[in-house]
Amino acid sequence: MHEKFLGLTPPLGWNSWNTFTWNVSEQLIQETADTMVSSGLKDAGYEYVVIDDCWSLRQRDENGFLVPDPEKFPHGMKAVADYVHAKGLKFGMYSCCGTHTCAGYPGSFEHEFQDAATFAAWGVDYLKYDNCYKPKHIDCETLYKRMSLALRNCGRDILFSACNWGTEDVHSWIQGSGAHLFRSTGDIQDNWESIKNLAQSQMQKMAFSGPFCHNDIDMLVVGMHGGSNNEWIGSLGGCTDEEYRTHFALWCMMNSPLMIGCDIRSMSDETKATLTNPDLLAINQDVECRGPYRINGNNDEQFILVKPLSTGELAIGLFNLSDRRNEISLQFWDMGIPAAAGVGLELYNCWTHETEGRFTERYAARVEPHACMVFKAKLVQGL
Repeated sequence: MHEKFLGLTPPLGWNSWNTFTWNVSEQLIQETADTMVSSGLKDAGYEYVVIDDCWSLRQRDENGFLVPDPEKFPHGMKAVADYVHAKGLKFGMYSCCGTHTCAGYPGSFEHEFQDAATFAAWGVDYLKYDNCYKPKHIDCETLYKRMSLALRNCGRDILFSACNWGTEDVHSWIQGSGAHLFRSTGDIQDNWESIKNLAQSQMQKMAFSGPFCHNDIDMLVVGMHGGSNNEWIGSLGGCTDEEYRTHFALWCMMNSPLMIGCDIRSMSDETKATLTNPDLLAINQDVECRGPYRINGNNDEQFILVKPLSTGELAIGLFNLSDRRNEISLQFWDMGIPAAAGVGLELYNCWTHETEGRFTERYAARVEPHACMVFKAKLVQGL
């Protein structure tokens, strides 16, 4: 209990909701765990396999305990957790701070300590805790502190993902609650407008994230291509691979947890290459977890994010969220590098995995619509 580094960097894993919503099962979780290992996702750092809503019966038992749906999970949750653990992975589940979950199953309101003990007994390593059907006379802060306290005293290390959708100024109090993640947005959809809107909503919140308490911009839709069984999530038919790359780069630069939402059993080579990009994952997992700062571009659709890394390098992302190709110019002076200092930057391209060159004073590039360029920049002398 009390793993020293639990939540030090943003968690990486997979969640069932975006593609499967209510259609979860023991077989799905086992096959996903198998694929996490065989596809190389585990080796890339993804470790959590998380069941979202709709896993239980509609009523608690006579003693008030949650009951897994025996048709979906015929061997119970402990057996599922054991299977996931045997693969060298970690197991996650879902509940809600209200009387019911968002899909109408029993929530953990006034059952927090009982449910935390149940999750611990089942071998749960991660709890996503939603915000539906919360009694109006109780504030969100109290309920998330209550479940955090229950989890921290349940006898098992359980990463706590506070999914309250950014309501009630969550960023101003969530760190004190003990949660390891906090949702700062509404739900993502598998379309470009949703990705763009969520990213733009974070420009004033990037400073509220750090080690042990990470700003969660919601799960990834990379590789879904409209494949959700929920019409609202996949209403516009998905994104291009280029748009998914930009989505992934934004989430990595902003230190968001990376919870895969596609069906990894059938993911394409392009999807796998995006999700396992070692340079972008290293940016996301940098141990200092420093939030990026923004250098304004022409408008809110064209901007630069710069993130200091523990190595002394800078991660630099040039993002063009607009519908036409644009030149984005990075002025080194804006990063504290004056021309008179006699230093410049060596830029390593995180997509091509090649060194772009050495530059002084500025770097400019034509960036395609809905695309991005991401670099690791090393300070060099004598230029």
